[in-house]
Amino acid sequence: MPETKEALAFYAAHSTYSDPGALAGLYAGLPHDPAELARVSRDLLIHRVEGDLFGHTHPTDRLHNDAESRYIDDILRIVVERNIDPLTVRREPADRFVGTCRDFTLLHCSFLRHAGIPARLRSGFADYFGTTGFHGDHVVTEYWDEKRGWLLADAQLTDPALHHAWDVDFDPMDVPRDRFLVAGEAWRAIREGGSDERTFGLHRPQEGPFWGERFVAGNIRLDLAALNKVETLLWDVWGEDEGEPGTPLPEPSRKFYDGVAPVVSDEISFQAARKLFAENELLRTPQTVTSYAPFNGPSVITLR
Repeated sequence: MPETKEALAFYAAHSTYSDPGALAGLYAGLPHDPAELARVSRDLLIHRVEGDLFGHTHPTDRLHNDAESRYIDDILRIVVERNIDPLTVRREPADRFVGTCRDFTLLHCSFLRHAGIPARLRSGFADYFGTTGFHGDHVVTEYWDEKRGWLLADAQLTDPALHHAWDVDFDPMDVPRDRFLVAGEAWRAIREGGSDERTFGLHRPQEGPFWGERFVAGNIRLDLAALNKVETLLWDVWGEDEGEPGTPLPEPSRKFYDGVAPVVSDEISFQAARKLFAENELLRTPQTVTSYAPFNGPSVITLR
């Protein structure tokens, strides 16, 4: 689809979160091809839940603390403290940053923006991580291809040695939009398409409370923030989220997100996303958020 020069320039520039800052020199020698940059990201990081895939046990402090790094300079600092080789050198599992899908994606976006390629994080739900019929909470890159427009890429999938672990029958640099539903499309699938809300979440209902419309609404807030280059941790919470996880959203809230969902869908209006984020206090990320860290518990965080 056509895109404005303003939007492309916005997404080609670093955010507070993706800027390597004083560590930009580490990017010397990086390739410029989006697929190669995705693989570099893959080879520097390991997901918190991937230890068994690599035959590796994460040290407890890394499992608990690495993924609390919000900013790419902090992630890079950890990477080079464990191994001073150039970033293009594949790390052994013991030398990798122990993160989440958000960290693979933020690093990939940082590399792409450094190369002048427009890129943004997209929050949503993937159906290719092994649980049939379930759409799991996930974050991928959306990057600009001069010939085809915005494409979805999943850096976490780019190690072919791990393909046996996932339901991947597509190019990780061109994830089909029916395999990864951005947050607005997931909401519309439930509200307009008849999809079962119980099939969207961090896990199935029998495994915990983080599923359904309330959880998808949280992803809408994260996705809108990311479209505005505020790329927080996935457990940073603000705005219209007063109910307990796993409880139904009140009807006024459901109607509210019915209106927001089209703005964070597959077809993005840059101006609409910017305007909504700037003008709506429920959606705009404040300077201070509550972080519900999975291992370390809740805390109040002041963002950069």
